[in-house]
Amino acid sequence: MSVEAAVAIGAGIAARSISLTAFGLDSVVELASAGALIWRLNWEAGHTCADDEDARHHERVELATGRVAAALLAVVCVYVIVEAAFKLLHRAGEGFSPLGLGVTIAAIPIMLALSAAKQKLAKTLGSGALRADAAQGVACWYLAAVVIVGMLAQRWFGLWWIDAVASLVIVSFLIREALDAWYGRGCC
Repeated sequence: MSVEAAVAIGAGIAARSISLTAFGLDSVVELASAGALIWRLNWEAGHTCADDEDARHHERVELATGRVAAALLAVVCVYVIVEAAFKLLHRAGEGFSPLGLGVTIAAIPIMLALSAAKQKLAKTLGSGALRADAAQGVACWYLAAVVIVGMLAQRWFGLWWIDAVASLVIVSFLIREALDAWYGRGCC
């Protein structure tokens, strides 16, 4: 995911592609979420939640972790909306990025396999946080598909506005992810 984030952001900036940059930024948010999840699971491994105080602490930590991810996603959404509006207003398209296309295509099978493994482990552990993290991986492959369609549509058909519109489609996914994370849906 670190490589995916770095390549997508770098290629997105070089190509002036909002959707590719947003895809990379979403990967950064997923990395932060995964780091928080690892911290959470390590805490959980050391505690049995035998009493109500441990259980309440567990829920507070889980919700706080989700809210950090939600805030980061909100920042990505603001960036995408502002950039998309600017591009649509100035009728500016993106450059094509073979590297960005390659990393985005490669992300799909990787995210599907990783999400399936996380879902299996979440079921075994009974972890809502891990289940939510697996859902982020599924959303990542949807985002990758939107980026690919947008890049190819502009390349093949010269649709200058497609990057801005595709990036706004990505915002709809990110808003849903942010709301789920903020309210702790899929966990606690």
